[in-house]
Amino acid sequence: MNNELVTVELAQIADYRYENRFGASVPPLVSDEPAPLGGGQGPSPVHLLCAAVGNCLSDSLLFALRKFKQQPEPLRATVQAEVGRNPEGRLRILQMTATLHLGVPAQRLEHLDRVLGQFESFCTVTQSVGQGIPIAVKVLDAEGRALK
Repeated sequence: MNNELVTVELAQIADYRYENRFGASVPPLVSDEPAPLGGGQGPSPVHLLCAAVGNCLSDSLLFALRKFKQQPEPLRATVQAEVGRNPEGRLRILQMTATLHLGVPAQRLEHLDRVLGQFESFCTVTQSVGQGIPIAVKVLDAEGRALK
């Protein structure tokens, strides 16, 4: 398999606000730092990282369930990043927690134990980010039962 090169171009609009360009077929996205540094006119880099982790985990879970012809929709995800100071006093993401919510009760899905045991390992973003930031992953069904 050949490696893929993904490119995102950022162009400064003003101060800490940037237009993020993902290619011709994807609309641009404005990012910004929150006040007082920026104007909060778009998601911050931390928000974008949380979104990437949640999106990739949700995609991996959906793909794994669909391999068994299961329909877990609609999926939801909540990702929290704890931002704090490292020993040198610099702001860092200290840890993340991703909670995935299935759109149906667990009993409606077959092969769920197998899926829950393996879907994370196929998530490109989480497996990469997790090498530097601890990421806890939880999965709840539509009735709020913790499955993982």
